[in-house]
Amino acid sequence: MVTRVATVAFEGIEARAVDVQVQIIPGAVNFTVVGLADKAVGESRERVRGALIASGLAMPAKRITVNLAPADLPKEGSHYDLPIALGVMVAIGALPADALAGYCVLGELALDGTITAVNGVLPAAMAAAARGLGLICPAATGPEAAWAGGDLDVLAPRSLIQLANHFKGTQVMARPVPAVAAPGAPLPDLRDIKGQEGAKRALEIAAAGGHNLLFNGPPGAGKSMLAARLPSILPPLTPRELLAVSMIQSVAGELKEGRLSDRRPFRQPHHSASMAALVGGGINARPGEASLAHGGVLFLDELPEFTPQVLDSLRQPMETGEIMIARANHRITYPARFQLVAAMNPCRCRQALEPGYACRRGPNERCMAQYGARISGPLLDRIDLRIEVAAVTAADLILPPPAEGSREAASRVAAARDRQTARYDAAGLAAGTTNATCPASLIERVAAPDADGAALIRTAAESMRLTARGFHRTLRVARTLADLDGEPTVRRLHLAEALSYRGRGEKAAS
Repeated sequence: MVTRVATVAFEGIEARAVDVQVQIIPGAVNFTVVGLADKAVGESRERVRGALIASGLAMPAKRITVNLAPADLPKEGSHYDLPIALGVMVAIGALPADALAGYCVLGELALDGTITAVNGVLPAAMAAAARGLGLICPAATGPEAAWAGGDLDVLAPRSLIQLANHFKGTQVMARPVPAVAAPGAPLPDLRDIKGQEGAKRALEIAAAGGHNLLFNGPPGAGKSMLAARLPSILPPLTPRELLAVSMIQSVAGELKEGRLSDRRPFRQPHHSASMAALVGGGINARPGEASLAHGGVLFLDELPEFTPQVLDSLRQPMETGEIMIARANHRITYPARFQLVAAMNPCRCRQALEPGYACRRGPNERCMAQYGARISGPLLDRIDLRIEVAAVTAADLILPPPAEGSREAASRVAAARDRQTARYDAAGLAAGTTNATCPASLIERVAAPDADGAALIRTAAESMRLTARGFHRTLRVARTLADLDGEPTVRRLHLAEALSYRGRGEKAAS
C-alpha cells in the first residue's frame, strides 16, 4: 500500500504541487528518498527517524521508499520533513488513513519531534487554497498562513505529538490569527534636510510617477539622506502589492514570526554585491536584492563602484519588472518591479564640481568622464531623473527646519497617483500602473503635448540625440509633472522641466 501526502516545491514564488508517496514493504531495512531531491531533502531521513523515535514511535524494520512526484521536478529545502514523517505515520497506523487527505503539508523537523519554521509558507497557503486544500505548517509560521484566506483550514502544530493528538480528537488546535508586524521607528522625514530644494523636487517627482532617479554630487551633499526619505512620501502598499511583496519575503525567509508589514521595502546593497546577490541566483536560485525591493526602493550608493556587469544585469528587470533565472533543468521568474535610486560622486576625486578645484589626474572633465564611463549608456538611458546635488553650505545648515516635510509632499504624491490610477484603470491596465510603467504606446497618447510642447521636444530630441527610450521617458516625466499640477494636458513648461532633468545627467556622466 502506498500512502500519499500533498506538499509543494517552489519555483520562484510559485508553489507547484508535489505528491509525497510512502511505501513500506518487507525486505532489507532501508530508508530511501527518490525524486530528484537535493542534499537537504536527502538528509530528512535522519531527521524523520529521530523525530519519530522522540515521539514514541519505532521505525519499522522494513524497506521504506519515499518518492517525490513528479520525479523530474527539482526538490529543494527542508520543508519535506513533515510530509514524509506524516506519510510514514499513516503507513504504520499511527494516524488515521484519511487524516491527511484534505491537507497540504510542509515543515522541518527537529530531532526531538518539534516542528520548526520553514520559508515559503505564504505561497504554499495560497496554492493550497487554490487547490481546495487545507494547510499544515509549523506553529511559528501559522500567522503567515492565515493571511491566505479566512476559509482556509490551517493547522499549525508545535510538534508531531500535538498534531497526532489533534487527529485523534484528544487535543484541538485553534486556527492561527493573521499577524501584522509592530510599527517600527518612524520613517526619516524630509523636514530633516536643509537646502537642496531642487533635489527634493526631483524626489517628489520620482515618487509621484515611480521614476528612476540618480543623484550626482560631492560627499556630504545629502544624497543618501534624500534617498532614505523616499519611502516616507510614497503611497502605502495596496492589498495586492502587500501580498506580492510578502510572498517574495516569505520565500526568502524575510518574514519574522509570520508577521506582514505594510511598509514598502527599502533595500540598500553594498557596492561589493555580486550578480547573484543583486538579481538572484546561486545554488538554490534565491531572490536577490532587486526582487526583495519589489514594490519599493532599490538604493545603490556609490553607483560607479559596482561591477559594470552587475549593474547591467538590472537593465532587463528595469524594463520588464521581472527577473528570469535560467538553470540547466528549470527556469525561475521573480517579480522585480522596483524603483531605482542611485547616488554617485562626480569623479573618483569626489571634488571635480567644486569651483577652483584642479584634479591631479588631469582636467576635471576627463576625470569625470573616466569615472562616469563605469556606468553604461543603456543603463543611464533607463534613469528618468538625473540631478546634480550641490554641497550644503553653512548658511543652509544654520537655517531653521523647512516649513514642509514628508507629510505635505506625500499628500501631493498621493493626489498625482490617484490621477494615474483613474487614468490607467479606465484604459484596462493592471492595478498599480504608474507613468513610469505604462506601455509606450499609451504614454504617447496620454502625454501628447500641446503645440508649443511638441515643437520643443522635437527640437530637443535632435539636439540632445534622444533615443526612442529617452524620448518616451521624457514624456513619462512630463506626464507626472502635469499630474502634480493637476493639468489634463502636458504643456511646454512640463516638457522643459523634464528635459532639464535628463540634460543634467548627460553632462555629468559624459
